[in-house]
Amino acid sequence: MLYRQLNKTGIDLSILGFGCMRLPTIDHKPEKIDYPKATQLLHYAIEHGVNYVDTAYFYHAAVFGQRGESEPFVGEALSGGWRKKVHLATKMPLFQLRQKEQMDTFFKEQLERLKTDYLDFYLLHGLNGELWDRMRDLGVREFLDKKKAEGKFRFPAFSFHGKAEDFIRICNEYDWTFAQIQYNYMDIDFQAGYKGLKYAADKGIGIVVMEPLKGGKLAQKLPSEMMSVFNASAIKRSPAEWALRFVWNETGISSLLSGMNSMEQVVENIKVANDGIPNSLGKDELLMFDTLRNAMGVRIKADCTECRYCMPCASGVDIPDVLAALNNAAVWNDPNPWLTGYISIKGKAGKCTECKECEEVCPQELPISALMKEAVFLFRE
Repeated sequence: MLYRQLNKTGIDLSILGFGCMRLPTIDHKPEKIDYPKATQLLHYAIEHGVNYVDTAYFYHAAVFGQRGESEPFVGEALSGGWRKKVHLATKMPLFQLRQKEQMDTFFKEQLERLKTDYLDFYLLHGLNGELWDRMRDLGVREFLDKKKAEGKFRFPAFSFHGKAEDFIRICNEYDWTFAQIQYNYMDIDFQAGYKGLKYAADKGIGIVVMEPLKGGKLAQKLPSEMMSVFNASAIKRSPAEWALRFVWNETGISSLLSGMNSMEQVVENIKVANDGIPNSLGKDELLMFDTLRNAMGVRIKADCTECRYCMPCASGVDIPDVLAALNNAAVWNDPNPWLTGYISIKGKAGKCTECKECEEVCPQELPISALMKEAVFLFRE
């Protein structure tokens, strides 16, 4: 296993972290974690050098947004001395938090669920610009300072699902240890993207990557357009290895999280991690990722150039962002609101009144009102 120092903390973090959002389950029910199997995977990973474990209050809930079962599983799996072998992270459940007093209530509950008296990292979960403003006004910075001073956690961090400009602003408004962002070779301009990654790294903020395999879509059942690019390469690697190596090639990235739910995945990822050296990919290898992105362009739903002539929308729809989410869903044939970015859009498609003023000024002559209807149906708004 290779390790990278997490900026100014002095911590050597394994470049592969164990994400506890996609653990093996019973009867395909997320709230029913297969404890023996999941424990075997986690312990194997730790025994082979993984020292970073990430969970959250909502992970493995029967219904998204409710209290999940991941934290109790992690607490049980890390008992008996395993806790001392890892750096443990969980996240403040911002979606349920409305009052300042709830910060203490949730934090205490999370420590109990995790069977620990301290955390290595405590993240604000799923920040965007609007959510950060609300939490800042509730006094979350003061809360983090207090808990850190009390020794309840060692380092503050945040995960992010929003626009790059908001990511940069959030980086500047608190002394963060690291930021957790979605990043992979298909998402270099998605949300924080490479722009945010570079900004944070230059500022001394560590980067932990989530969705390096885009929810598994870059590892298996890839579209034929992508497989033809891999097959043409003189260098032979599995799609998963290509995707992981792309992320690890960046010097500003401290670690990446993989939601591994089979021993095969754990073994392969640990093996690949032995070659995850920064700047180890050659020019031709990096050019291949450009070819992969271009190959998927044929699946684009709406040829929006983000000129923003359609904005502002009188009804409050974030038209370019909705179209970008539609395109992501079309490319991967998956309307997952997290992976497409739809979850973080403030002005969702349902606000559209079909006035068609946007269509009158769109240089691409897109049928925007019809596309908004499609988004409402696709994302089940």
